[in-house]
Amino acid sequence: MKKAMFAGLALTAALSLGLAQAQPMQVGQDLKGAGHDTADATKTAAHDTAHGTKVAAKDTAHGTKVAAKDTAHGTKVAAKDTAHGTNVAAHKTAHVAKTGAIKTADGTKTVAHKVEGKPATPQQ
Repeated sequence: MKKAMFAGLALTAALSLGLAQAQPMQVGQDLKGAGHDTADATKTAAHDTAHGTKVAAKDTAHGTKVAAKDTAHGTKVAAKDTAHGTNVAAHKTAHVAKTGAIKTADGTKTVAHKVEGKPATPQQ
């Protein structure tokens, strides 16, 4: 019985020492694996950031071109509308001036006839 107990203790000690030596190796492997995981994650993050920056720059350039094109079109339309409005206003102003001149001339003729001839209303 003592031999069995001694053998059991010896086996337990041997297994404990074996596991104790294996654990530092496992811890080292875990740290090495964590380092590789961190490096891979850093590379992925840098790649994704660079890609996002390129996409943002491309979209910004496109947006700038579209805005410039729309601004140029809006300016042309505004200039055309302004020119048209100016022409219409000039035409109407000329028409009103012509009509006013005709009415003034007619009024002057009427007054001149009244002064030359008899008064329109009898005086008492």
